[in-house]
Amino acid sequence: MSVKQLMSKQLITLNLDDDLAKAKETFDQHPIHHILIVEEGKLVGLLNDRDLQAQLSPNFGTRKESPQDIIQSKTKIHKIMARELITSNSNISLNEAVLLFHDHKISCLPIVNSQHKPLGVITWRDIMRVIAVQYRRKLAKERESANPIEV
Repeated sequence: MSVKQLMSKQLITLNLDDDLAKAKETFDQHPIHHILIVEEGKLVGLLNDRDLQAQLSPNFGTRKESPQDIIQSKTKIHKIMARELITSNSNISLNEAVLLFHDHKISCLPIVNSQHKPLGVITWRDIMRVIAVQYRRKLAKERESANPIEV
């Protein structure tokens, strides 16, 4: 099975000069943990929800928000995003992707073309979902063979 079959092609992206407030809004609107950062259509960085949370006050966007919280929320994404990315093309196998996740201790693998434009993204959760589905199928087959239906 190739990553191409599993990757999400509905990409959520922001630009280098977007601020942390926009990133928080994006995370709040979508059930994602990673945002691809692009410049002129090319992947240049990655922002995950944990890094964003570490930069923003828990009071940001609440009644307890301070002027300092607002100032901090205007920090540009490029100041905190990951720049050294592990990426791949869409033709690698799921097993090769698993090795990349393990060897580089990543939780998200952006899939790019030869011009480094993002095509998709696969996360460790996507891989776990595939493993869970395969295991459930295996269990179902084992149950069927242990309890054959008599006609």
